[in-house]
Amino acid sequence: MNWEPDRLDDQRRLTDGDPSGMLRVVAASAAQVRTSHRVTRETDLSALVDGGRPRALVVVGMGGSGIAGDILNAVCGHGTPLPVVTVRSYRLPGWVGATDVVVAVSCSGRTEETLAVAMEAVRRGCRLAAVGAPGSPLEAIARQAAAPFVPVTGEGPPRTAVWALSIPLVVIAAELGLVQLDDEVLENVAKRLEEIAHRCRPASESFINPGKSLAMEMAETVPMIWGSSPLAAVAAYRWACQLNENGKYPAVWGEIPEVNHNQVMALEGPLATRDIFADESGRSLRLFLLSDVEEHPQVTRRREVSARLAEDRGVPVSQIAAEGPHPLERLATLIGLGDYASTYLALGYGIDPTPVSAITELKTRISS
Repeated sequence: MNWEPDRLDDQRRLTDGDPSGMLRVVAASAAQVRTSHRVTRETDLSALVDGGRPRALVVVGMGGSGIAGDILNAVCGHGTPLPVVTVRSYRLPGWVGATDVVVAVSCSGRTEETLAVAMEAVRRGCRLAAVGAPGSPLEAIARQAAAPFVPVTGEGPPRTAVWALSIPLVVIAAELGLVQLDDEVLENVAKRLEEIAHRCRPASESFINPGKSLAMEMAETVPMIWGSSPLAAVAAYRWACQLNENGKYPAVWGEIPEVNHNQVMALEGPLATRDIFADESGRSLRLFLLSDVEEHPQVTRRREVSARLAEDRGVPVSQIAAEGPHPLERLATLIGLGDYASTYLALGYGIDPTPVSAITELKTRISS
C-alpha cells in the first residue's frame, strides 16, 4: 500500500476509508471521561476502600485494558506510598495476597488471562474490583466475590476505551488516598480532549491539523518514540501500540535515560540515513521525543543531547510536550494526539484502522 497524503484532506476518501468510524470514536474521548467518572461514582466501592490502605495496588489487564494500569501508575507518580503494579499474564506474582487490592480490567470482560488472574485473586483472599463489559464472565466473578464492578459501555474496540477503563482506576486510587483528584481535574481532562478533537477534526487541513501533521511525519519512517518521564513513557508506549493496531505499522518506544544505553545506537545503523541511490521504498528512522514538566533535570539534558545526536546523523526529530498542571491532563494531551496521528496514518495508507485480523486469527487458533 502506498502513502498518499492527499487522502487526509479529501473528506470523501476519509469517510470511505473509515467505515467503522474510528475518527468518530476518538473524537468521543471527552464524553468517555465524563461518562466513566459518573458511572464509577455511582458504583459502591465500600468493599474495596473500607479495609483501608492496601500493601499494593495490582492492576490486571492485557492490551488496551492493561495500559490502564500504566496510566494509573503514572498519575500516582513517585510520591505514592505503595507500589502500583500492572500484571499482563495468566498468573499473579507470588507475593500478592490478602493485604493487596487487585483490580481486573477487561473491556470485553472475556479476556482469558484477566479472568484467570481475577479468579486467582479471589482464591488468595485479595480485595477485588473489576472493570469491564456488563453481563460478562468478569462481572460474574466480581458478583460472586461480592466485589465492586464498574461497567464499561460504548462502541469501538478495546483500544478506543482507554479512558473508560482508566478513569475508574484513578477514582479508586483517589478513594484509597493515593492520588489527589476532584471533579474539576476530570472536567479539565475532558476539556483537553475536546480541544484536541477540535484541532484534529477531519475537516481541518493538514498544515494546521496536528494529528494529520504527525501522521505525515511518521509516514515512510520507522518511528522511534522516547518519553522523558514515566508519564511520557506511558504515552510513548500507547503511541507505539496505536500505530501497531490502527496503522498496522511498526514502531519502537522507550524511556530516557534507558534508551540512551541501547536504542540510541540505532542512530548509527542502516535506517538512520537513506542513501540517495537507495530504493525509494526503503524506510528510515524518525525520532519522536515526548517531554514532560516532571522530567529529571539530567533527563532534560539527555533529551536535548539526544535530539542533537539524531539531527547530526541525518535523523529527523519531532518534539511534543505534554500540557497541563495535573498528570492526568498531561497524559491526555499526549495520548489524544497519538490516537489521532495513528488513525490518520492508517487512512493515508488506505488502511481501515479498526480491524485487527491478525489478533483475531491468533485468538481463534489458540482456542481451537
